[in-house]
Amino acid sequence: MPHLRVNGINLYYEFHGPEGGELLILNNGVFMNTASWGFQLPDLSRRYRVLTYDMRGQGQSEHPEGEYSLDLHAADLVALMDTLGLPKAHMVGTSYGGELNLVMGIHHPERCQTLVIIASVSHSGPMLAAMIERWRIAARLGDGPQFFRLIYSDTYSEAFLVQRPDLVPLAEQRYATLDLPAAVRLLESFQRFDVAADLGRIQVPTCIASAEQDILKPRRYGEIMHQAIAGSEFHLIPESGHVAVLEKVAEVNTLILGFLAKHPF
Repeated sequence: MPHLRVNGINLYYEFHGPEGGELLILNNGVFMNTASWGFQLPDLSRRYRVLTYDMRGQGQSEHPEGEYSLDLHAADLVALMDTLGLPKAHMVGTSYGGELNLVMGIHHPERCQTLVIIASVSHSGPMLAAMIERWRIAARLGDGPQFFRLIYSDTYSEAFLVQRPDLVPLAEQRYATLDLPAAVRLLESFQRFDVAADLGRIQVPTCIASAEQDILKPRRYGEIMHQAIAGSEFHLIPESGHVAVLEKVAEVNTLILGFLAKHPF
């Protein structure tokens, strides 16, 4: 399995798609990993050279102790791109990964061809802050399946849970192996995240997508970003909860491909 040591840690990464394709980097949600893009990769990798990787604290990358931050994740990503010889890429991210995209657009715009930001925020209002603090407390209980049971109703739409009754036991199994101390560090990183005052600095072509039934990071956050980022697009993914990349695969993939096609290298 390919790992590289960059910025003082080992990061796991994968390439998909044609070697000559435009580079596209997928930035994970907070408890996601490279496998979580399984419903996007078949469509995206037909045309694009797709780089998936696990951030520090995620999946098969190193889970160091100490404080994480979105700025630190951005430094890791820039170091990974440098080591792989990748000067610039389309950046697609969902939730925590979309928030990383904002940091990349603000502090490392020369590395970004475009930004696609799905179900993300630029800051936390009181309700979101309260939910994430509940998640942090739940993660500190040290029981992965119980942790999932305490948070999953925040992330999926009711219709999707009705359609996919198998989802909960499958996800429970995955969360049984989740590194909960690292999850706490990732959540604390998000709790410190606030770039609302810097959104106007983003000059990279940006597409923002909110999910219609997202109760964790509702559409008003997407609208705030859209209003602050000049020339950005805003899309509402219908009848979807927070995990739109799973609930509305065709809609999300079409949105990504359509936006990237308008902004080629």
